[in-house]
Amino acid sequence: MQQSKEQRVHHVFEKISDNYDKMNSVISFQQHIKWRQDTMKRMNVQPGSKALDVCCGTADWTIALAEAVGPTGQVTGLDFSQNMLNVGIEKVKGLGLNQVNLIHGNAMELPFSDNSFDYVTIGFGLRNVPDYLQVLKEMYRVVKPGGIVVCLETSQPTLIGYKQLYYFYFRFIMPMFGKLLAKSFKEYSWLHESARDFPGMKELARMFENAGFKDVKYKPYSGGAAAVHIGTKK
Repeated sequence: MQQSKEQRVHHVFEKISDNYDKMNSVISFQQHIKWRQDTMKRMNVQPGSKALDVCCGTADWTIALAEAVGPTGQVTGLDFSQNMLNVGIEKVKGLGLNQVNLIHGNAMELPFSDNSFDYVTIGFGLRNVPDYLQVLKEMYRVVKPGGIVVCLETSQPTLIGYKQLYYFYFRFIMPMFGKLLAKSFKEYSWLHESARDFPGMKELARMFENAGFKDVKYKPYSGGAAAVHIGTKK
């Protein structure tokens, strides 16, 4: 029986949760941390504000947001893999971040009322959902007018040579890392597929606009291996 994308992604993340943080650092050569730090600078998160981190995984970005909003702010992390959330819950507890709430839920149907958050983020999660536009519309719905939605994600390099190298790495090298370090060759092969099929920067910017966002800006990282997109709800 053919698994749906949702079922397949759920299986992947339930299985790799224990090794996810270690593998992330290996796969991106620690670059994902720099990309997120630059993204946070661009966001200029204000103390005391409310943020939502969609597809929060093991809660690294959720924690960065919590540190930015401070004890008077509020950050919710949402993910549909309970095993990934469990790793995040331990991290949050260890740091004593009382302003963080991690919940099990689906990005396609966010369990929040309209205009609830000042910032809504999604980091390396949009490529794993069944319908990119539906998730962007949901993020648009729950962000307040004047608020921003931020997507940090793998992208499609355009430079000849580098592009081919990037795809070779994703297709062959990364699953081998998965096999050697996390005993999960098949799961890391899936991550290659999801990155390969994901829209390029301009196409994703158009999707942001289709979801209702204004002033959509984007910036490539590491030659287009990843990119950040920021859209404002007017």
